[in-house]
Amino acid sequence: MSVPGCAKPAAVPLDVIRERGQREVFCGLTGIVWMHRKIQDAFFLVVGSRTCAHLIQSAAGVMIFAEPRFATAIIDERDLAGMADMNEELDREVKRLLQRRPDIKLLFLVGSCPSEVIKLDLQRAAERLSEQYMPEVRVLNYSGSGIETTFTEGEDTCLEALVPVCPQPPADAAQQLLIVGALPDIVEDQFRRLFDKLGIDNLAFLPPRKSSDLPSIGGNTRYLLAQPFLTATADALNKRGAQRLPAPFPFGAEGTTAWLQAAATAWGVAAETFREVTAAAEQRARSAVARYRFQLADKSIFFFPDSQLEVPLARFLHNELGMQLCEVGSPYLHKVHLAEEFAMLPADVRLSEGQHVENQLDRCIEQAPDLVVCGLGLANPLEARGIRTKWAIELLFTPIHGYDQAGDCAELFARPLIRQDKLAV
Repeated sequence: MSVPGCAKPAAVPLDVIRERGQREVFCGLTGIVWMHRKIQDAFFLVVGSRTCAHLIQSAAGVMIFAEPRFATAIIDERDLAGMADMNEELDREVKRLLQRRPDIKLLFLVGSCPSEVIKLDLQRAAERLSEQYMPEVRVLNYSGSGIETTFTEGEDTCLEALVPVCPQPPADAAQQLLIVGALPDIVEDQFRRLFDKLGIDNLAFLPPRKSSDLPSIGGNTRYLLAQPFLTATADALNKRGAQRLPAPFPFGAEGTTAWLQAAATAWGVAAETFREVTAAAEQRARSAVARYRFQLADKSIFFFPDSQLEVPLARFLHNELGMQLCEVGSPYLHKVHLAEEFAMLPADVRLSEGQHVENQLDRCIEQAPDLVVCGLGLANPLEARGIRTKWAIELLFTPIHGYDQAGDCAELFARPLIRQDKLAV
C-alpha cells in the first residue's frame, strides 16, 4: 500500500531561512515535567539553582505537599565559592533521598546551567553512585542545561542515557519493533492494540513505564520515532545496530497511517490486513478533525521555533485542515528524520531553522497571521497586538499522537480562534 504524498521523500526545501541570534525557549529541564510521569519508578534530581527549582515546580504545577518524582539539589553560594565539596554534598543528598524514597529504582542526575558552568562532573558522580547502590538503584546522568539543550531536547538526552544500559538481545532473537519517544500511557496502549492486530507482537517502548522493563536493543531491532526531536537517541540506537524505519510522525489521520504503514511494510503485513485494521480508526480520526475545518480552513499560521514538533504539525494543519503556512520555524531541521514530512508539505513552504527572535517577530507582525504558535514569553506581546497565539508547550503536555487524539490536536489550534469569536460577540 502507498500513502498519498509520502511516496518519495524530498531533501530539505531550498527556501530555508537559517538564523542564529537571541532565542526565546525553555531549557531542557522542562522535559522532566512529562518524563517523571512516564517512568514510574524513576526520580529526576536536578543539580542546579533555585531558578531551576522554580522553573520545574511552576511548569509541573505540583502542589508543595505532593510527592513528585523530581527535586532540585540547590547549588548555593558556598558551593560556587568552593567552600564545600560538591561531590560530598551530592552523595549526602542522594543518600537521604533514597532512604526517604525506597520506591526509586532509577535515579537521574540532571545537569543544569550552574552545574555546567562550575564543571561539576555528573557523569563520574553517577557512575560512583551507581556502583554504590546497584542493583537496587541505577544512577544515570544527562544534561538539561539551557547552555546545551532547548525545551524538548531534555527528553532526547534522557533517552540517550538509557540506551547504553539496555540489554543486548540474544543472537537468535526475533525481529523487534521499538517505539521511541515518551507517549502518554493511553496513547501507548492504543498503538499497542493496533500493532497487535497487525500481527506485530514483539513490541517495546523507550522509555518503558518501569526501569526494570528496559528493552533489549541490537541488530534485530527496528524502531519508529514517535517524536521528531530524538536525534541523539537515534544516533545511540544506530550505534547499537538498530535500524530506523523512515516514516512521517503520527500526527493526524494521514501521519498516523503512514507511520503505521512503515512498520507494516517492514513486517510484511498484507495490504488488505492493514486496511482492515486501520480503516475504521482512520475514518474516525478524519471525522473528528473535520469538525474544526470551519474554524481553521484558509486561516494563516506562523510557527516560532520551540519544540521541533513544528514541521509535522504544520503538515497536519495544512493537509487535513486547510490552513495556510506563513512560516514554519524549528530549532533544528533534521533532513533525514523529517524527509517524509518535507515530501508532504507544499512546495513553496517557508521554513526557518534556528532563531533570531527579533527578525522573526518582524516577519510575523508584517504577515499578520491568524494564529501564531510560540513560547510563553512571546504570547502576551503578540496578543497585545491582536494576534491570537497557541502556547507551544501545551502541545507536549496534551496527548496529540495517533488516530484517537487527532480531533483533540485540531481543537488545540481551533480554541484560540473560537475564543476570539466569542469575545467579539
